[in-house]
Amino acid sequence: MPPKGSNSVTKTFEMLDLLGEHPDGISAAQAAEITGHPFSTAYRLLGGLVESGYASFDARTKVYTLGMEVFRLAQKVAHRRGLSGATKDLLEDLTATTGESSILAIRRGNAALTVLTVDGPQFRTTTDPGDESPLHTSAIGQALLAHDENADATIAALDLEARTPYSIIDPEQMRRKLEQIRDTGWAGQSEENDIGMNALAVPVFDLDGRLLAALALAAPVFRRSLDELVALVPQLTQTAAAVAARFPR
Repeated sequence: MPPKGSNSVTKTFEMLDLLGEHPDGISAAQAAEITGHPFSTAYRLLGGLVESGYASFDARTKVYTLGMEVFRLAQKVAHRRGLSGATKDLLEDLTATTGESSILAIRRGNAALTVLTVDGPQFRTTTDPGDESPLHTSAIGQALLAHDENADATIAALDLEARTPYSIIDPEQMRRKLEQIRDTGWAGQSEENDIGMNALAVPVFDLDGRLLAALALAAPVFRRSLDELVALVPQLTQTAAAVAARFPR
């Protein structure tokens, strides 16, 4: 722990650092005890971090953890390190064997946050580390949304805005597609997110069945149809399992 500061900015960073030292989470009472701040101060600082996205709060356990905004910022600054560094060779192998761009993304609020991309040899992907894509139009977003325990509530909260004429904007149609994704184990979209692009994604689960991320292949429509991408599902799921094994815990 860094030495305690007297101003609010220093205290906030101190609290952020504390969350980083407790990846499994910490309560406001524990944070107050460790930092020496009054409970009200610790509670206020943690609340501000939650509000800004730099911390997450589990209402069931009353525990605070680092939020996805920290991860997004880290990706913008140094996306070659951390998770991307631990899994980049896996995505490079996937792209080398399939000939298509590969993308790894995690859930951040109501969007899919790209953490790593490997461009195909002949065509560049349309997303970069730190970018966000809609859950309802991108294949990688749909793979994440399909395994949301509160998918119905999430769909109701989403602004189902069309990105292309092929985007699904009807809630009931989206629910039916998510059911299909859960049945097949993969999510596919053809020009729903970007005109001229097909994509196919699979979820990345840990050994306990917890959703960690989603892994996708993206290809221009002139080179591969969606059916041709579906033929690559075995390679995609094999890589997803390898990614899960390296995912930070």
